[in-house]
Amino acid sequence: MSTVTAPRAQSPAPALPGARLDWRLRFGALSLIWGFSFLLIKVGTEGYAPFQVTLGRLVFGTAVLVAAMAVKRERLPRGARLWGRMAVAAFFLNALPFSLFAYSELTIPSTLAGICNATSPLWGMALSLVALSEDRPTRVRVAGLGLGFLGVLTVLGAWQGFHGLDATGTAMALLASLSYPVGWIYVRRTLAGTGNSHLSMTGGQLLLATVQLAIVTPLFTGVPDRFAAVPLLAIAALGALGTGLAVLLQYGLVAEVGPTTAQMVTYFIPVIATAAGVAILGESLRWTTPVGAVVVLAGAALTQVRRKGA
Repeated sequence: MSTVTAPRAQSPAPALPGARLDWRLRFGALSLIWGFSFLLIKVGTEGYAPFQVTLGRLVFGTAVLVAAMAVKRERLPRGARLWGRMAVAAFFLNALPFSLFAYSELTIPSTLAGICNATSPLWGMALSLVALSEDRPTRVRVAGLGLGFLGVLTVLGAWQGFHGLDATGTAMALLASLSYPVGWIYVRRTLAGTGNSHLSMTGGQLLLATVQLAIVTPLFTGVPDRFAAVPLLAIAALGALGTGLAVLLQYGLVAEVGPTTAQMVTYFIPVIATAAGVAILGESLRWTTPVGAVVVLAGAALTQVRRKGA
């Protein structure tokens, strides 16, 4: 569940001071945090409206990034044009997908939402065929795209007529996954080489997404009648850990082991999300779900295969 993707033209962010844990431990922690995010969304929506869950998530996540910037003595980026572009990135990488996932989990299990999130590389591959000239298709990558979407149909039980599946909730989760690569492509095209650090750019991006939700939320929701403790704690954890700390862990991994290895966390998220949903929330699991998820992940992995020397 990536919240930001750094433009390729920029150098990797330096590892955070004091990050001495072995990178494998941090990789595992990031996988767990993002995998459990879907469970936390589900728990949050049991006490609060989806927009309120998203707003709370962004508030807590932004607070963590602002604190990290204060420790490193970094400032927010400057320039009206830059902030305008960051606002678009904030919409596609944070405000929109976070809200769609929250709404989707009103009617679909967190397990299905987590698997839908794994389709993001597939959407990215499909969009790159027309949007990014440097990502030219290969037979292997096109085969991965087809295999991945075959896995999606397996998860959804297409040959059974999508029996027992909420079409609206599933469509929202898939649109949320599509929103990420749209945002990534926009970032790579418009925000490369700004001269600002990844931390300051992401801090500004989350701040803008928070403002966007702060404007939208009162228009569609009212003040909660009561403040349920457990859902509120889930939202706080979702923001502070799943959005704030996760981004900081991601920076350290990219700096230490490179973006390719760091990106492998994507393939662990649906496994953890499924295990958490079944074990903790008691969600049911049909055989098509794990089988289809494996096919989706295999297809997603193939879409990331590059030509030698690329």
